[in-house]
Amino acid sequence: MSSVRAKKHLGQHFLTDKNIAQKIVNSLKPEGKYTEVLEVGPGMGILSDFLLQKTEYQTYLIDLDTESYEYLQKQYPQLGERLINGDFLELDFKSIFKGQFAIIGNFPYNISSQILFKILDNRELIPEMAGMFQKEVAERCTAKAGTKEYGILSVFVQAYYDVQYLFTVKAGVFNPPPKVLSAVIRLSRKDNQTLNCDEKLFWKVVKAGFNQRRKTLRNAVSSLLPKEKMGEEPMLDLRAERLTVEDFVYLTNYISDKQ
Repeated sequence: MSSVRAKKHLGQHFLTDKNIAQKIVNSLKPEGKYTEVLEVGPGMGILSDFLLQKTEYQTYLIDLDTESYEYLQKQYPQLGERLINGDFLELDFKSIFKGQFAIIGNFPYNISSQILFKILDNRELIPEMAGMFQKEVAERCTAKAGTKEYGILSVFVQAYYDVQYLFTVKAGVFNPPPKVLSAVIRLSRKDNQTLNCDEKLFWKVVKAGFNQRRKTLRNAVSSLLPKEKMGEEPMLDLRAERLTVEDFVYLTNYISDKQ
């Protein structure tokens, strides 16, 4: 098998520029935080070639596409069980990895948000992520409060990770070219993983706020705190997009105290 056909239903756009592939791989900074890396959706292995040259960590690959999996088996026979034919979103990390590990990839664009939420759900295991998303998703991850891109994903990612927008990638370096620009970001887990609030309630407050983002928080979070208990807190008269992560932590504690 000399090549793999990109499949639209899997959101595949294979990167063809080796310089960009090397830049993505070099954006990982293990610095003793982990010794294993999982590449998601390796396709034909353009990132894998550079990952497997690294000696500071062991590389694992996971691809849902059977054609890619068979191609990669022939390309990298040394991987053995470190090459996984499966769905990243269904993967039980603890059955594969002994401890902390990083995630890297030219991620399938049709499941970008699910990938990020899977990382967030397993943040205690994942100190770092580097990879390619469509530019719009990258901008949502890095957006600041008060901008139109700022939303649920921005708050949750920035609550637990420092986010860097590394560089933009044009469509012409992919096969087939996507209809959108792409961008590479890096997430580095914050040292302090606790938010100093009830984190389940924090997630509920953020989701409630943005699910009705045109309403003030006084109206948007009324399912969590009846209006008669809300008091005069001025933050409740703002819309969710105005609040930073720290503001949401404060508001969560305020609601918790009033419940």
